Amino acid sequence: MRLFTIIVLATLGAALAHAQSRPNTLRMTCGQASNLVQSRGSIVLGTGPDVYDRFVTSCNFCFNFQYLIPTWVQTADSAQCFVGYRCDSQTSGRFYPSCGVTEYRGP
Repeated sequence: MRLFTIIVLATLGAALAHAQSRPNTLRMTCGQASNLVQSRGSIVLGTGPDVYDRFVTSCNFCFNFQYLIPTWVQTADSAQCFVGYRCDSQTSGRFYPSCGVTEYRGP
């Protein structure tokens, strides 16, 4: 029984550590963060303590009713680094191409 408890606790600890390890833009240069988004197409990046968002390269990673919103984040070497886009269903009054309605597929 003791061995079972140790195995369960070790597994939970490893799972929790893995769940918390996402790339953090504050620890990367602007080039590293941008290249990471470009190489993956879609990725969740930490952008501050306990703050994260999903960044994409094109509409291929968004739902049809969403819009590509250009996004800048803070990195280790830049206060505003363009890393890619967010998929959003609201445009905040500004025009952004729709991923589905206009069949726009992104840059």
